[in-house]
Order: sequence, then C-alpha cells, then structure tokens
Amino acid sequence: MKLIFATHNSGKIVEMRQILAGFPMEIMSADEAGVTEDVEEDGKTFEANALKKARFVSEKSGQWAVADDSGLCVEALKGEPGVHSARYAGVEANAEQLVGKVLAKTEGLLFEKRRAAFVSTVALVAPDGRHWIFSGTINGFLATEPHGPARPKLPYDVIFIPAGHKKTFAEMSQEEKNTMSHRGRAFRKLRDFIAEELNNLDS
Repeated sequence: MKLIFATHNSGKIVEMRQILAGFPMEIMSADEAGVTEDVEEDGKTFEANALKKARFVSEKSGQWAVADDSGLCVEALKGEPGVHSARYAGVEANAEQLVGKVLAKTEGLLFEKRRAAFVSTVALVAPDGRHWIFSGTINGFLATEPHGPARPKLPYDVIFIPAGHKKTFAEMSQEEKNTMSHRGRAFRKLRDFIAEELNNLDS
C-alpha cells in the first residue's frame, strides 16, 4: 500500500514517517509520487484546505493520499494567523519574517495574554473518493523572542511554548515534540484508524 503525503515540506514528511513507523505501507511525498503541482489553498478552514490537497494528490496519483493544514492561532490576534500561517507576512516571506510579524503584533503583551494554539487537521482520501478527517490541537503561549534552532518550513516552532512546559517546540527533540504536537495528535488518530482498518482486512 502506498500513502502519498500531499506536501513538499520535508519537515512534515519526517514527522509523519516517525509517527506511522511500523505500518506495512510506503509513505511518499507528493514529489516522490510525481505530483509536483501545487493546489491553491483558498479554503476558509483548515479542513477545507487539507481535503482539497489530499483529493488533488489522490486523483493525480491514483493512490491513497493524506494532507494536513496546520496553523498558529493567537488569541490576542483573534485567531490570526490561522489558515494564513504560511503566508502571514506575504507569499514570499521567509521564516524570520513570519515570526517577526507575529512578535511585532504581540509586542508588549504580558505572558498570560500571549495565549496561542497550534491546530492541525488531517484529511485522508481513498482512490474511490471516500475521505476521513482527523484533528489535533495543542494550547500554549508565545515566547517574546525566538528560542531554539528553526526546523525546515516550521517557522513558529521557535516561539511556541506548549502549556505546562518551559521550552519552545524548537528546543525539543523531534521525538519529544511528536508526543504532544498538534500534528502528532492528529496523525496518531490517523494511525489508529489505519491500524483498525488493517486489522479488519486481516480478520
């Protein structure tokens, strides 16, 4: 079985392969599956964007496809950047510019006013068009400045501190982050679903 992850983000591929390690399936990126086109993420919700990307890759590849749409939602900014997290400082903005805009808009806020949440919604699409949705959220706070090494295409990890912790995601190992991250939570729900389906096939 092949499972195509509708992303060109190498950081997300690493996370997914770790979370789904041990399953009898080949996990491939969209590029590895020969799907190099991008679909416009114009949905108003994380679910809409994830489902659109997964359907596109499934139709192009003829395989099972999975996609996620994730973002940082800052309470003081009324949920921004939200679904616009990757483009919050402009389409061509780099990680430093994205982080810089969030920090600039929350400058001067006391720690208790810096509440934020990372949200991830995962869509799984079958070759016959059926789909399933899995979501994960982790609450936390924004640091006042970046801490830790930036991971590829995961810009906000350097300023997000999960509730109950003192370190940012960027200061944690990949394994530690996966145990609690929004994407980890959503993909574990996906993993449990796949495990149940495989068990049904074996029985």
